[in-house]
Amino acid sequence: MIYRELGNTRIKVSEIGIGCEGFIDKTADQVREFVDLMEQEGVNCIDLYSPNPVFRSSLGAALAGRREKFVLQAHLCTIWKDGQYKRTRDIEEVKEGFADQLKRLGTDYVEIGMIHYVDSVDEWRNVADGPVMQYARMLKEEGVIKSIGLSSHNPEAALEAIRGGNIDVLMFSINPCYDLMPASEDVEELWNEKNYEKPLLNMEPARQELYEECQRRGIGITVMKAFGGGDLLDGELSPAGKALNAFQCLSYALTRPAVATVLSGARSLQELKSDIAYESAKEEERDYAPALAAFPKISWAGHCMYCGHCAPCPKGIDVAMVTKLLNLAVAQDGIPETIREHYAVLSHTAGECAACGVCEKRCPFQVKIALNMKKAAELFGK
Repeated sequence: MIYRELGNTRIKVSEIGIGCEGFIDKTADQVREFVDLMEQEGVNCIDLYSPNPVFRSSLGAALAGRREKFVLQAHLCTIWKDGQYKRTRDIEEVKEGFADQLKRLGTDYVEIGMIHYVDSVDEWRNVADGPVMQYARMLKEEGVIKSIGLSSHNPEAALEAIRGGNIDVLMFSINPCYDLMPASEDVEELWNEKNYEKPLLNMEPARQELYEECQRRGIGITVMKAFGGGDLLDGELSPAGKALNAFQCLSYALTRPAVATVLSGARSLQELKSDIAYESAKEEERDYAPALAAFPKISWAGHCMYCGHCAPCPKGIDVAMVTKLLNLAVAQDGIPETIREHYAVLSHTAGECAACGVCEKRCPFQVKIALNMKKAAELFGK
């Protein structure tokens, strides 16, 4: 298992994590089997959006004696009321629900305290200026949560949140179909079939801006909905008109800027094992570029997807990394020092580009790579 730094939190998470879908409606013994497999395979990040008390208690029992081996992403503002899930901003309900969560999990701290499901700018402003954020800050100061997170499906709301300086971790929905959708306060628009009826071209700018802004600011991203609820794995259901395999979906998400872990929604041990197999999969099994380039209803022409098909460069330049650093820098008034440092330690830089065109012939997305290398050399210096 490969582990990644979760932004600037100093927390290391496994590339493959798990959402709590797989634990819901499972017996305590079945939940323990999940946790046993995770420990065995090195999967350490668990998202806990569900407030189901039986699930929380079963997971707490399964974690007993090995709590420190896992990173818990626990949600504020999600409670169990009248036998069902409820999202709340009522601070007394938030406090009661979070205290119940810690008790049932058998822990006095969690690594990530995730402010749950904020999909509008106005709602974020109310949260940021209200008692929920005050409570989250207090929990962090007391060490009850190690970092403050936000879960969202709307890049505009997420951008406002991270620019406010309150958020350490972002949980966001990332896959190659949702990344084409414009910002919306209605999460159902992401999978509305009508939005995919006409050809879609290139990544929605606010989403690219969000990922790059997170990278610049050291905000770690944990990914939800990498498979689009399973639709992307089914040719009949895929909004793109063609299926991807699970490894391609995982690879796509893990190559976006700032992404640290993808949370599998596995509902069985076999599904979890299949996702974990990504770590030992062959490059051709992970390679999403040919599939994306062949989608009948979607095009990323001219947009670098960081897929690596441009390699190897005759001059040894890591073209995908140079392009990623260029994209991270161009929106800034000045080059952030961290980006300049990353560029400076590259073995070969853009100024060495001979404009031979070999990389452009390999690129599935017709990116003007030589021009990007020229821009990077001018920006960073040869």
